[in-house]
Amino acid sequence: MTPSAQLPLRCWAEIDLAALERNLKLIRASLPAHIRYVAVVKADAYGHGLPHTVARLMHAGADLFAVANIAEALTIRELSADWPILLLGATLPDEDRLLAEHDLAATVSSLDEVARFNAAAHAAGKPIAVHLKIDTGMGRLGVWFDRAPQLYRAIREAQHLRLAGIYTHFASADEDPEFTDEQRGLFLRSLALFPGLDAAQVLIHADNSAGLETTPGKGGVFNAVRVGLLQFGVLPHPHSLLARVRTEPVFSFHTRVGLVKLLPAGVGVSYGRTHRLRRNSRVAVITAGYGDGLPRAASDRGAVLVHGQRCPILGRVCMDQTIIDITDVPSDVRCGDPVVLVGRQGAAEITLSEFSAWAETIPWETLTSVTKRVARRYKTPLGL
Repeated sequence: MTPSAQLPLRCWAEIDLAALERNLKLIRASLPAHIRYVAVVKADAYGHGLPHTVARLMHAGADLFAVANIAEALTIRELSADWPILLLGATLPDEDRLLAEHDLAATVSSLDEVARFNAAAHAAGKPIAVHLKIDTGMGRLGVWFDRAPQLYRAIREAQHLRLAGIYTHFASADEDPEFTDEQRGLFLRSLALFPGLDAAQVLIHADNSAGLETTPGKGGVFNAVRVGLLQFGVLPHPHSLLARVRTEPVFSFHTRVGLVKLLPAGVGVSYGRTHRLRRNSRVAVITAGYGDGLPRAASDRGAVLVHGQRCPILGRVCMDQTIIDITDVPSDVRCGDPVVLVGRQGAAEITLSEFSAWAETIPWETLTSVTKRVARRYKTPLGL
């Protein structure tokens, strides 16, 4: 244990692993029985902590993990030698050998990758699993849909590759259902051009948390979904198939009061004196700032919870500290008192979506912007 691990917490994120497991089971219960659960845990499991999160999802019964890169995959390999892992990002040439060595499934978007991965598998003396990605309008990874049959044939002809999946990615599932339907149609038409495709042997997936519409009416060929933010209790799109699933927030964000003081009316607060007090005020300096993940964009517009009451942020958020107005808190606020940045305190709540809106950003960025100096505290033991 490092010396810092023994210190009292000044700013921390609390991760409710039991809620994570309940969320997975609720989501799975809302899907057809044949649908495989692909748990997306990239970016340190959206800031929740990759090892603890993955261990709990294994316990809860996730079928496959999807990550962005090799480093994230190897963190999972330390927990399990054989749990299926899909690399969603492009694999670099000097990483090719690690695919076979660690039994990782690679995303394939080009003929060059087919040749590289086939050569790496041959050199390793064992096959490499791949997922063919089809670009239906995202413009990022994937082969453009009208060239997908050529890439499919190349994979099938490669002696040392095993086609384990085919997928696409929706560009605007949370904003543009018409374009999402167009992408889905292009994907399904591409699949129809793949000779010898056995959907029972290959994972076919397109939907994620913002666009879960895997029903027979939308194409019964689908047999897997990629679930990211929803398993952490954040609904990316209120009109998705799983909007009715009442998942619980897994993440909450906390800090403490560092100082309480009185300031007279007319005083300017924080850098640039962007806020001027209109009354004699009782203020608190809390021990979190943008160096922890409280965004500077929340200056003069965000709020926190103290003693179960909303207290507005005054002036600019600083790197390590933020000033809040506690004048209207009826109880006595003292140094060391807990402060909630995201989550519940008593009957009051600040949601992750509200917190993100103050910064004019999205929950994905908020979660992955909570910095390394913020301790993650897990409410239940690892893997239990």
